[in-house]
Formats: sequence, structure tokens, C-alpha cells
Amino acid sequence: MTGIAVIGAGTMGHGIAQVAAMAGYPVTLTDSRAEALEPALARIKANLDGGVKRGKVDVDDAAAALALVSLRPTLAEAVAGAALVIEAVVEDLEIKRALFRELATCAPPDATLATNTSSLSVARIADAVPDPGRVVGMHFFNPVHLMRLVEVVRHDRAAPAHVEHVLAVARRMGKQPIVARDTPGFASSRLGVVLGLEAMRMLEQDVASAADIDKAMELGYGHPMGPLKVSDLVGLDVRLAIAEYLHRELKDARYAPPEILRAKVRAGELGKKTRKGFYEWPTTPS
Repeated sequence: MTGIAVIGAGTMGHGIAQVAAMAGYPVTLTDSRAEALEPALARIKANLDGGVKRGKVDVDDAAAALALVSLRPTLAEAVAGAALVIEAVVEDLEIKRALFRELATCAPPDATLATNTSSLSVARIADAVPDPGRVVGMHFFNPVHLMRLVEVVRHDRAAPAHVEHVLAVARRMGKQPIVARDTPGFASSRLGVVLGLEAMRMLEQDVASAADIDKAMELGYGHPMGPLKVSDLVGLDVRLAIAEYLHRELKDARYAPPEILRAKVRAGELGKKTRKGFYEWPTTPS
């Protein structure tokens, strides 16, 4: 078996399916919402077409990658021939645990089960399956087809062979993996959330405009994208949920969500996916 099954066809799932196919893996993509599958495939095609237009992707390679992606209406069909299953559903511990319990019954017994969680306990997700050693964190970054980092999260009972499997897959995808221990927020979210929340507090305090706060990090520190733009891209609802989780788990005031973030989420201004957050976003796909 060499195939990869991606569970969840949203922002992260369609991107993971794309990079897996571009690496030459047969990919099956499924979602509990059947109506999400065709739009996800259309987004993959749009991303590939954009890469061709910019001269970043060969037209034949784009066609070959698209041909490797298959849509499956059920979880059992999606995972039947998978050597690696990557979960990319909503960032909710109980939803993920329920999914992994189901995966334990329908995925091949030797398949690696990976979670794309950005902050939740991988060990608690792994506890939902009879063999927790096969569960590994595989945290991708948005937009998946452009971001080079994959954070591989190793909990105490993770089997070395499964950790090495996801590291090898990440490298074949052209990513640069790092390995983090399973602690709240791992390495990336603990650092990124602190920076993003402080940028929001600065905006609340009228230190500078959103654009200038971001430029301070882009031009002064070499960040490719400022923390407020990153927050919009991640989704302000997602950022709020992660901040609340880290604040609760780490009991550290640095992770307390500022009121400006709560107000944006209450207003439905969630960032790029709603076309408004700290910035106004265009309606054309990236």
C-alpha cells in the first residue's frame, strides 16, 4: 500500500491532498459533508492552474497530480487502501477522538494514522485507538501548497516506525519537517499564537495600524507574512479556539484572547474565509 487518505476536504484537507498528489501518491479525499468534495477538487485544480500560469508547476505534472486525487463518499471507502491516513477535520478534541475510533475499525491495521491538529494533545487523540503507537501528529501550515514546514508531533507511546513514516512522506512532499514533543501548542503554535495575540493587543491599544504592525515583522524581522495577516489566513475562530485551549492548559496570561479577537469572531469576521478579518480579502482564489 502506498496511498494516502485525507479526511476532511476543507481549507487544510484539500491542500494536504494536493501536495500528496504532487508528490506522486494516489490520494483519496473524503468529508462527512458530501457537498464539500467537488469544491475541494475545484480548489486543487485552481491551485495547480495558478502554479502553471506562474511557471512554478509543469502543465503535465499538474495534470498528473490532479489525476491522482479521487473523491470518496464514505470514510471506509477512502481509507481502504491507505498506508497513511491524515485527519484534517475541525479542531475539536472529541470530534477527532470519535473519528480515530472509527478509523481504528476501518483503516488497514498497519496504516499510520496522522492528525493535523495544531495544538491539541496527540496522546489524547491516540488514546481513542487500540494501538496508540500508530498515531502521530502531522501539522501542516496554510496554505499547504506554499508553506514548507510540517511539524511532526511525537507522543510518548508513538512507535518510531510510524514517526519515521510521516517524516519520509513530508520530505517526499518537498516539506521540511521538524519533530516536537507532544505538549500543548507544540513548538509552532506556542510561538505563533503569542506573537499573533500580542499584535492584536497592540492594535487594540492603537500602537499602529494592522498593516504597519505586520510590516514591522515582515521588514524588521524577515517574516514572510505579518502576524495579523497570518491570523486572518488561519481563521480568527480557529485562532481563538487555540488561544483558549493554550490559556486553559498552560495557565499563562500570554495566551488570554484579547477582546478584539472575541469581537471579530462574534461579528462573523473570521479572516480570509469570510473575506473580512483584520483585512479585507478579495473573492478570487489564491
